[in-house]
Order: sequence, then structure tokens, then C-alpha cells
Amino acid sequence: MGRILAAGGVFAGTNVDDLIVLTVLFLSSRAAGKPARWQIWAGQYAGIAALVAVSAVAAAGLSIVPDRWIGLLGLIPFGLGLRALITTIRSRAGQDDPGPPVAANLFAVAGVTIANGADNISVYTPMFRTIGPSGSLLAAAVFGALVAVWCLAASWLASHRRVITVVERYGHWIVPVVFMAIGAVIVAESGVVGYLVDLV
Repeated sequence: MGRILAAGGVFAGTNVDDLIVLTVLFLSSRAAGKPARWQIWAGQYAGIAALVAVSAVAAAGLSIVPDRWIGLLGLIPFGLGLRALITTIRSRAGQDDPGPPVAANLFAVAGVTIANGADNISVYTPMFRTIGPSGSLLAAAVFGALVAVWCLAASWLASHRRVITVVERYGHWIVPVVFMAIGAVIVAESGVVGYLVDLV
């Protein structure tokens, strides 16, 4: 149960921004009929599956790295979150960021999902490396279930314009903070800080 909850937390934390993208796609589907609802679902599954596959392959390639150093990978999502937070702070005085691109078919939806979630690889890779093959399969199953939850939630949000306005407004703050928190947890739980202190 602990691993299931952890996997759910990782998925939710790394896909807050993806919920905005999905909502915009469902809004487009309601207004213009493109992409079709089934294309949004299938494209989202295809995109997340690609991100998970790339992360699993990368995690397997890390087997030559000593376990005590794996925790340093947590600096990647932390750095990405910090960079995004700085960008958000700097852009507050400027114009609003443009909305996510609207895709018109299954392949375009999958492409948007992959492009929007490329940073997820930096989080999934050390997680898969840490929890091993069986834990990774469980996490992938949890991700698959939560994709359906994300699609259902986005479809509901697409019918409430005030809700999407709130999500878009605060999403720029939520995503960087979540990335930084995930990175900090990876570093802390790995014990690499203690090892570095011992070296000093």
C-alpha cells in the first residue's frame, strides 16, 4: 500500500501541469470536435507509456552507478523546479504565458503529452532505479489507473471555465514547488547527504 500511495503521489506531483493541457484539449473537443474524446484518452495513454518506457530504460542503464550516488539524481527535478520557479517570478510583470498547444489527432495528443512531460523522466528514472523491477511494474500500473482519473477530471474541468481559470493561475506556482519537493525527498531518502558529510 505504501508503494501504491508513493507512486500515486509521484504521478500527481509530476502531472499537475498535464491536467491543464488535458483540460484545454477537452475544451477544444467540446467547441470544435477536435481532437475526439477517444483520441485524447488514447494519446494520453500513449504519451505516458512512452515516458515510462524511456524512464525504465534509463533506470536500467544506471546499474553501473553505485547506489549511494543515485540520490544525487534528485537534484535534477529540484533544479528544474527551481528554474521554473525563477521563470515564474520573472514573468509575473510580463504578459501571461500562452496556453498549451491544441492537438487535432491521437498522435498530436501523444506528442503534446510527451513534450509536456519530458521533465517527468528525471523523476521516474531514479524512482524506478530505487524500487526495482517489481516495484516499477506496480508503479506503472498505478500510473495507468491515474491516467484515467486525470482524463475524467480534465473532462469535468472542461465544463467549468472558472475552475480552469484558477488552475491556470496557480499552476505556475504549484508545479515548480512540487518538483523541488520531489527532488528534495529523493536526495533525503537516498542517504547521499550523510555519505557526503562523512567524506568531508
